[in-house]
Amino acid sequence: MEPSSKYLFKHKQSYFPSDLVTPEYIDSLEDFEIRDSDIFQVTFPKSGTIWTQNILSLILHEGHRNGTEDMDLADRVPWLEYNVRKRDYVNRPSPRLFATHLPYNLVPKGLKNGRGKIIYVARNPKDVLVSYYHYSRVSVLLEEVEDFEMIMDHFLAGKVIGDLWLDHVEGWFAQRDHLNILFLMYEEMKKDMRGCVMKICNFLGKRLTEEEIDDVVDKASFGKMSMDPRSNYTATHDNLLDLSKGRFMRKGTIGDWKNTMTVAQSEKFDSVFKERMEKLPFKFCWDIKDEL
Repeated sequence: MEPSSKYLFKHKQSYFPSDLVTPEYIDSLEDFEIRDSDIFQVTFPKSGTIWTQNILSLILHEGHRNGTEDMDLADRVPWLEYNVRKRDYVNRPSPRLFATHLPYNLVPKGLKNGRGKIIYVARNPKDVLVSYYHYSRVSVLLEEVEDFEMIMDHFLAGKVIGDLWLDHVEGWFAQRDHLNILFLMYEEMKKDMRGCVMKICNFLGKRLTEEEIDDVVDKASFGKMSMDPRSNYTATHDNLLDLSKGRFMRKGTIGDWKNTMTVAQSEKFDSVFKERMEKLPFKFCWDIKDEL
């Protein structure tokens, strides 16, 4: 069963939200000029995207760290494929930060040719699925489906934004030898955020003092982010989210899938994903004790 075309359209084998982008705009991105100083944050949806946007912004925007900058995340780290605010990306000062959910085959040619830096964040796909399910209930962009089983069937068939999770992760990882790319795991970030912040700083060549790193770690904690309207999307996304139905930043935990999926659903998920997942280079830390 296909997702409702009212909410998602299919273009070049990928699904996109009908209200945010057109096929023509997706096609135009192939020739979007990439600078060596550009920084791209790549995720499959619901894989710590907002969290990583916030961390990058805190590392690179001193005004975000010291509280003097009023810009929200959508302006600090805008979406490549969803320029809903009609910003002038071409003349944006360097270093430009962008977030994207695009699969590797649809990104600009310059990025494929090794320009820019890429940070890819992967998350346990069972938690991704559960987060996507809850997001579909508050997002006006997605069809609200009460039946978790139906959402899971769409997810396992790749009929969601981002397409098939396995294809997305494998597609980007296959380019690791000729792209300037740092792979991080959501679970690793939860376990050792300071270590991951330092990895990102080293990757970007950004020198921060110990105090500044402490500040990034503190301000990027789930508790602080969920209360900050510049970071939690409550201030600017009232036209995209119906927050009467739930929170956009819900839990940010590891292993929440166990609270939603039945044993039978988990086994069904494994039967589709497990064989290919075992070949992935990422060892998912399924059961990290959530200390944040």
